[in-house]
Amino acid sequence: MITLEDISKRIAGRTLFDNVNISFSEHCRYGLTGPNGSGKTTLFKIMMGTEEATSGRVFLPKKVGFLKQNIEDFQDKTTLDIVIMGNTRLWDALEERNHLYEVAMTDQIGMRLAELEEIIAEEEGYSAEAEAGELLLGMGIEEKFHPMQLSSLPVDMQFRVLLCQALFGHPQALLLDEPTNHLDLESIGWLERFLKNYKGILVVVSHDRHFLNSVCTEIADIDYDTIIIYPGNYDDMVLAKTAVRKRVEDQNKAKEKKATQLKEFISRFSAGTRASQVQSRKKEMEKLQPSDLKQSNIQKPYIRFTPPENPSGKLVFRVEDISKSFTDERVISRLNFDIMRGEKIAVIGNNGLGKSTLLKMLAGKLKPDKGKIDLGHNVQIGYFPQNHSDVIDKEEEITLFDWLKRLKERVEDQEIRSVLGKMLFTGEDAFKEISALSGGETARLLLAGLMLTMPNVLVLDEPNNHLDLESVSALTWGLEEFKGAAIFASHDRDLISKAATKLIVFEKGEISIFDGPLDEYMKRKSL
Repeated sequence: MITLEDISKRIAGRTLFDNVNISFSEHCRYGLTGPNGSGKTTLFKIMMGTEEATSGRVFLPKKVGFLKQNIEDFQDKTTLDIVIMGNTRLWDALEERNHLYEVAMTDQIGMRLAELEEIIAEEEGYSAEAEAGELLLGMGIEEKFHPMQLSSLPVDMQFRVLLCQALFGHPQALLLDEPTNHLDLESIGWLERFLKNYKGILVVVSHDRHFLNSVCTEIADIDYDTIIIYPGNYDDMVLAKTAVRKRVEDQNKAKEKKATQLKEFISRFSAGTRASQVQSRKKEMEKLQPSDLKQSNIQKPYIRFTPPENPSGKLVFRVEDISKSFTDERVISRLNFDIMRGEKIAVIGNNGLGKSTLLKMLAGKLKPDKGKIDLGHNVQIGYFPQNHSDVIDKEEEITLFDWLKRLKERVEDQEIRSVLGKMLFTGEDAFKEISALSGGETARLLLAGLMLTMPNVLVLDEPNNHLDLESVSALTWGLEEFKGAAIFASHDRDLISKAATKLIVFEKGEISIFDGPLDEYMKRKSL
């Protein structure tokens, strides 16, 4: 069991949570949720002991698997060794044993070696490489990479190795912060199956709604300065939370109505012969205090991409025989397809296969080496890059308001204020310097820019990165309702499933077009 006892955390005068007392139990899989800035990562760091709480204590099992983010500390280690390091007791025993075999043998060293062999046997060390290899293969890391140093692997693969490290050695509890980052759809599916069979305590932070709904049996939601545990998955929590709040609001309205009626009675008869009834009504009024209803920290932006009155032609893009290479490596070869007005196309596949390259060519930011991309009539493209710095220079001293103002000629101040408000930048937030924005705030500013300029074609590269669950839900809704054409890259299955009607699939050595939604594609692939 993981127990949090009287945990409080305050940062710069702001309370994230106050006197929290909760326990996470075995055989349960908890999703830790809350909007950006609510304290999810902070709570994880407190549980892992890398950050101190303002007050309170944390009690953990002996063997806990953590998903680390410090890939720079493992660059000179082999992939297999990094995974085995997830079991600290086993790794320390193996390291000490290897050292003792290099020194002169004595009776004392012989006894210590025997003790170490017992530890290695207890921790299943003789099958450690096989178990580590199985985890790596499940994450899509081929056997040829297992003896290689981490530094020689692509960056997204390096993070997968650290995820395998967290899962290794049968930990009694797992603390995973955004484990689906850097994973393709197949690897996410494998991880879901692994976690569903896991018998310990799982606490996971994720912005992948589909993943939380698939894996979690409970949701620990950070809100109202505390943490509330709801049974079921993420969608179940949203329904329960909404119902509880509505019930309290309805009760408060009923109390206010009753109090108004009592006030009228007291006002009419306070000076008359019905003094005893007036006193009775006064006592009744004292009991009708409305229930305390704290402000929820959940805020959902309003995302609507409204195209101008003049739509694009029926044909939006015609891609003819395009190819693109980088340093003698061809990422796209003789690709052909058309995109029509109203189509919603998701670009899926592993990182590093060319998805961003294709989107940059469609957005006119990159030219193909061969072939051509023709634009249809009256096509106006709105582009959202995966690397926000391609569009927003955070070294520039400029406010959100002024950055948006230069995107559109003769724009009214109220129009800018409106899109900022819809993206949760209210009041003085409009005059924040863009250099001070977080990743999630920068993504919302880019989306505000698209809403302001109103393109009739959207080219979006991982637009859900850095967004919280409520913002991703709003983005999904916005794409579903958009009347123009949209092509977007994403690993978020909820977004893809709901918004995309067609797929461009990147696989090793092949790019294919699938005319249908993600669920149908996944079914066919499994068959």
